[in-house]
Amino acid sequence: MELVIRTAVLFAFLWLVLRAMGKRELAQLNPFELILLIVLGDLVQQAVTLEDHSLTGAGVIVSTLALLTIFTSWLSLRSGRFAHLFEGVPTPVWKDGGPVERTLRMERIRMEEVRAEARKQGIASMDEVWLATLEEDGTISFLKVDEAQGQDPNQKSVV
Repeated sequence: MELVIRTAVLFAFLWLVLRAMGKRELAQLNPFELILLIVLGDLVQQAVTLEDHSLTGAGVIVSTLALLTIFTSWLSLRSGRFAHLFEGVPTPVWKDGGPVERTLRMERIRMEEVRAEARKQGIASMDEVWLATLEEDGTISFLKVDEAQGQDPNQKSVV
């Protein structure tokens, strides 16, 4: 039972750490950060198992992590509020012809990153962009001015 509790506590802690990193950070891991996450996994394993190197202990840990993941996924499907908490919400980074400074600061995104992402999607100038949204997975999606004729940028179905 101690393994289950330790695993659940570390699951919650890792969730907090990953949320604090931000959506964009997770979408753009550099090699050092990837290695750091792998090492983090080993450190977490040591903290959870202590000196238990048995197959039963490993099975309990893996089962607990799997069940917690399935449970949070199920809760996300059932509750929009819980989904927003665990998965985040799409956030506009460009609206009404200009950057949304508050979002850029909160998500630690530079305008150069937004422009680079626009170029990757075939957008030559931000003048072409009506709305740019930081999605839950850390990618940025763009809606061009000509595609948005007659739409309200505050409309929930667009964002």
